[in-house]
Amino acid sequence: MASSNFSAEIAAWAERTKKRMEEVVNLSAQRLAEAIVEATPASGELANSFQISASPLQSGDAGRSDGQPVNLAGLGVPLGGMIYMGFTAPEAAEVEYGKDGRAGQGMVRLAAQQWPDIVERAVRDTTA
Repeated sequence: MASSNFSAEIAAWAERTKKRMEEVVNLSAQRLAEAIVEATPASGELANSFQISASPLQSGDAGRSDGQPVNLAGLGVPLGGMIYMGFTAPEAAEVEYGKDGRAGQGMVRLAAQQWPDIVERAVRDTTA
């Protein structure tokens, strides 16, 4: 009988742990995407071309025309799966890296440097 309770407790703990891991991954990815969007120059097509997807993005794909915050809900990406995010506007690389002597904005690279802090905050924020 005690073995049965112990097994049930371990199974419940494992399920809670998996759900928390999923929450941390989703919240971290959400915050990374928001950091990229916030650092993106607001003018032009680029600002609305940022996408998050469960499949690879293609240049020219329709972006976030609704102007709403980035949302990972409904992607259906399993724990350990790939989440693709980026810009689909043709000028994205020029704005990120610069061109013809103009300095790049580095919105993706600068946000990526924040990844360890983003994950650490997500872990703290999902602690029950």
